[in-house]
Amino acid sequence: QVQLVESGGGLVQAGDSLRLSCAASGRTFSRYPMGWFRQTPGKEREFVAAINWSGGNTAYAASVKGRFTISRDNAKNTVYLQMNSLKPEDTAVYSCAADNSPYSGSLYSEAYKWDYWGQGTQVTVSS
Repeated sequence: QVQLVESGGGLVQAGDSLRLSCAASGRTFSRYPMGWFRQTPGKEREFVAAINWSGGNTAYAASVKGRFTISRDNAKNTVYLQMNSLKPEDTAVYSCAADNSPYSGSLYSEAYKWDYWGQGTQVTVSS
């Protein structure tokens, strides 16, 4: 059973930085793509970033490109989301997701294409 546990959320001011972590267990982490999504009340999950199994390929939503960085440490079974220059519109529950296709080169922006999800961590950015 794959388990994903996010941490690192909190309340910050506009312009601050946060680093989210997602610890994975239950399978060989290093073989699978990982992603971050976010959701606000009443809205669908929104793609934020994704990374392939080796860390050599990444993808970002236009709204976060240049401010957020996704990375992974396969030795620690953990994927990170470094968020800089945060804005009030970044306020959301951030969840990590895992793909079930080993060594896949596809980094999906559609939430329904991801197979496993964490519970999420709240990020609130005040103006």
